[in-house]
Amino acid sequence: MKVDGQPYRTIWLGADGTTVQAIDQTLLPHRFVIRDLTTLEDAERAIRTMIVRGAPLIGAAAGYGMALAMAGDPSDAGLERAYDVLLASRPTAVNLRWALDDLRGLLGPLPQGKRREAAYRRAAEICDEDAEICRRIGENGLAEIRRLEPRGERLNALTHCNAGWLATVDWGTALSPIYHAHNAGIPIHVWVDETRPRNQGASLTAWELAKHGVPHTVIADNAGGHLMQHGKVDFCIVGTDRTTRRGDVCNKIGTYLKALAAHDNGVPFYVGLPYPTIDWTIADGHRDIPIEERHPHEVSRLTGRADSGEIVTIDVLPEGSPAANPAFDVTPARLVTALITERGVCAASEAGLLSLYPEQAKAA
Repeated sequence: MKVDGQPYRTIWLGADGTTVQAIDQTLLPHRFVIRDLTTLEDAERAIRTMIVRGAPLIGAAAGYGMALAMAGDPSDAGLERAYDVLLASRPTAVNLRWALDDLRGLLGPLPQGKRREAAYRRAAEICDEDAEICRRIGENGLAEIRRLEPRGERLNALTHCNAGWLATVDWGTALSPIYHAHNAGIPIHVWVDETRPRNQGASLTAWELAKHGVPHTVIADNAGGHLMQHGKVDFCIVGTDRTTRRGDVCNKIGTYLKALAAHDNGVPFYVGLPYPTIDWTIADGHRDIPIEERHPHEVSRLTGRADSGEIVTIDVLPEGSPAANPAFDVTPARLVTALITERGVCAASEAGLLSLYPEQAKAA
């Protein structure tokens, strides 16, 4: 995608062939800054502090984290340490483990002298694969969008959190169909949930939609149900950090409430996902998916730009009031209209997923 006319991915290999560069998403939408990652610790910190975020991008960053680790210490001990350090950085997104398992399986049998080159090559392949997967999700989602009947002069979509190109390497998951629809000339407007407490909708989704010229309006998280009741939402579409083999979807906290409102109002509720986000080892999302509990400061503090242009952080809770901050919730498959993948669209069920990924029958 483009920023001020310049094409960007969210993460890429620098000109020196060793340094990894990534957009610092903690500073958007007010500052566009590119960070250099030169060590395993840099990559771990980028994932943990959400400089990079979104399940597919976390996987890509983990791949490059392994490459940075092999550039510093390609020994067996170095390989295992890199795996453990990166795996502990974020517990919910399954793409992280998928990428780490992929790299460890590739590098383990290789002589130490060949691990660095192989790691960088595979990390780049993961990035290219993710961009292509997301492009195909967009094409399959576009076909689904063409079947929808708008209630007004344009289609109105509702999103939650950020599942655009900033959450992936390029294109995005949930936003890829919206970009494809916009590019195809379909009149489409997006209601953008602010997505408290980190405001990824207001700060990231709105920013990238604006850069691409897609009409949109930011709304408070609690406004979505009201809009659905009044016929102002034609469909909802979200991403996912982990999807069980039976179609339960773990996504940013608040997704479940949007799915309930959509179900009550007959609004289609779609989930865009790439295959590495499917966890074939898990059936029950409520029981088996670990939910990340993040720092209470994300709830008790807000960061924004003052009239002076300065970026400031303020406390919004009364002194002494505690805050809880679960980062994700699980939407049961029964509330999901369909899953949009790079292989096609299917029901949110084990049978539906296996119809697209029959090779996973044994794993499931």
